Amino acid sequence: MRVLILGGTTQASQLAQKLGSDEGYDTIFSLAGVTKNPVLPSVLVRIGGFGGVDGLRDFLRAQSVGAVVDATHPFAAQMSRHAAMACGSSGIPLLRIDRPAWTAVEGDQWTHVSSIDDAAAALGDAPQTVFLTTGRKDLGPFQRAFQHHYILRSIDAPEPSSLPRQVTLLLARPPFTVASEMTLMKDHAVTVVVTKNAGAEATSAKLAAARTLGLPVIMIDRPVLPTAETVSTIEDALEWLRKHRHDGTDRDV
Repeated sequence: MRVLILGGTTQASQLAQKLGSDEGYDTIFSLAGVTKNPVLPSVLVRIGGFGGVDGLRDFLRAQSVGAVVDATHPFAAQMSRHAAMACGSSGIPLLRIDRPAWTAVEGDQWTHVSSIDDAAAALGDAPQTVFLTTGRKDLGPFQRAFQHHYILRSIDAPEPSSLPRQVTLLLARPPFTVASEMTLMKDHAVTVVVTKNAGAEATSAKLAAARTLGLPVIMIDRPVLPTAETVSTIEDALEWLRKHRHDGTDRDV
């Protein structure tokens, strides 16, 4: 069965690696191309957009894809919507791997917001030192909140024109440890953390560090995604794929 994995998470890469060693699957691993030097699995890889819903639908048909696994980042809402629409109109089974969101525990000081704009507004008027871990895109609202100093961490460098006026840029790739995150926050005199609720274990150490240091966190909640069959683990995704392969829902390739 030919499987299209819409990647962008560690789970996507792990699933692709497992399928790549199984002769029962012919796997295509797709990335949007946001990260310049991604870690790639040993399967067929395509990088770039599909050209909207119609382009994705044409790709699925041309490649005789038998099942799609949406393992994109929880905030890649547009891709998830396109996948749901293209698969729905094509009759192709779709599974979403939706890792559990982070939840606050005792000692956390979280303010929940629904967007990047709301996160910037929640910082308030008084100047702060902000540990900003929302990625290198969508920095416009923080440019406008120019009274703050931002410690911006990203895998790849943002476009210089997109950066806030007062910024310290840190280029690093997860995973991170609680100890290293605490050191970073202390060294830069961070007063507040801003992050998206990615739910990833590799980047959760900053939350524990903020809790230990008594720092507030502005948490951007996940967008609402279209309804789809959903699992949270690689093992469940493999079981779903085996079921669809053995049920005869796969197509000839």
